[in-house]
Formats: sequence, structure tokens, C-alpha cells
Amino acid sequence: MNIIKAVIFDWGGVLIDNPAHSLASYCSEALRVPPDRFAQVRETHYPAFLKGLISEKEFWRRMCGDLQVPPPSTPSLWGDAFRKAYAPRKNMFDLVAFLKGRGYRIALISNPEEPAAKYFHECNYPMFDVLTFSCREQTAKPEREIYELTLRRLDVAPAEALMIDDREDFLDGAWEVGIRALLFTTAEDTIQSLKACLRVTDNNP
Repeated sequence: MNIIKAVIFDWGGVLIDNPAHSLASYCSEALRVPPDRFAQVRETHYPAFLKGLISEKEFWRRMCGDLQVPPPSTPSLWGDAFRKAYAPRKNMFDLVAFLKGRGYRIALISNPEEPAAKYFHECNYPMFDVLTFSCREQTAKPEREIYELTLRRLDVAPAEALMIDDREDFLDGAWEVGIRALLFTTAEDTIQSLKACLRVTDNNP
């Protein structure tokens, strides 16, 4: 069996609390539309925004046109909402730093929007060797291209990488290209499961 050389993390739902609900609530309230109506219209325009095929400005132009409401007055409503929803899990970021210190290559594969990706860079996390964001690559999980791109950037074979995600469909995408996968449940259980997979015996983090 190949030795794991790289660990790939999801962002929302693994390293941070999943921001989706809080983000949608913030935006629907700001636009003064019912949350269910916002969610319905969002499904039409969100995929293009997620893959960076349209700008945030264009996303809101389309959204507000369908919702029949004025466009947001703030330069980045999505960015404002994401910052408000952002809740990092310290023990998971500690795990990332721990693995980096043990010599593993560390990557992030995430399906964020451009304002969220910008915020990640503002946080200045130093432990990632590779960052693959859907909004900057025009491909998203679970499409195989996003996993293959990350493997090339890591310079590892698929069987030399292990991915952690909270969504089984995204892990299925990883398995399809040969990446081993671990489903995130709780931070504590996931840390123990990952250590067992990597045969890490240290008590930290």
C-alpha cells in the first residue's frame, strides 16, 4: 500500500462551521426577501458564481432581477455575510499545523465563492502547500478535474493522498480518482480516525 504523503482538507464543514445557513439568512434579510424564496432563486444562479463564471456583481444583478428587489448597497454583500458566518474550528486548524510539522503536504479543496476565497487569503494561514478553489478553477467538487488538479499541484499520486470532507458525494469524487477518503463527523472523532490512518501516535494536537 502506498504511504500517505499528502492530506487534503475541505474548508466549510471541516475546518470551519458550515457557513451556508447563516450566509443565506444574512443575505435574504439584507435583501428583505423570504429565506425560501431567496434559496429558490439562488439555485438558478449560484453554480456559475461558485465556479467563477460570473462576478459577484453579476450574480446579484441576476438574483435581484428575479427577486424584483434593488441590488445590495454594500460592495460585497456575500463577503459581508461570509465574514459574519465565519467560525473556525481551532482544533482542526491545529491538526493541519501538526501534520504540516510532521512533513505531510497539505492542500485545501473547497467550493467557495470569490469573496470567501479572498477572505481565506486575508486570514493568512501558513500551513497550506496547495489551495484549490472552485471559483478560481471553473470546476467544483465532485467533478474529477478539481481533484486531479490538486494532485498535480501536490506532486503526489492519487493513492498517496487522503482527503477529509463532510459530504459523502465529494468523497465519492475523491475515491473515483484514487484518493483515499475520510468522512468528517466530529472534530474529535475525525482527528483520532486520521491519526489511525496515518499511524500517528503523538498525543498532539
